[in-house]
Amino acid sequence: MNHRSRFVIALAACALSLVANAAAAAPAAKAQHEIDALIAGLGSSGCEFERNGSWHDAKAARAHLQKKYDYLRKRDMADTAELFIERAASKSSMSGKAYRVRCPGKTAEPSERWFRQRLQALRAAPTR
Repeated sequence: MNHRSRFVIALAACALSLVANAAAAAPAAKAQHEIDALIAGLGSSGCEFERNGSWHDAKAARAHLQKKYDYLRKRDMADTAELFIERAASKSSMSGKAYRVRCPGKTAEPSERWFRQRLQALRAAPTR
């Protein structure tokens, strides 16, 4: 086998490896839909989101969680809705302090509980 043939084979193997890694890094369509729905749901909820002792409106909370999710997704660390909740939506990765959600007319609750309830409702909803 000459050098050119070996080079072509090595290049093809590298390309296949890259495709396989890219496919592995992307969450399944269902998980991606669930995570997107959870983030969007918070953004449109009218609730406030507490992180590190400060309350933020739903729009700011949505942006923050999207940023955290994007970070985790690039590292293949949140390929299910449960992992997103655990690793991005429950507590500060800097301080370790739990996040809370406070919706109009309700007391504040841990964001993990809030997101898990939303995920359960999302999964129980009839599909179209």
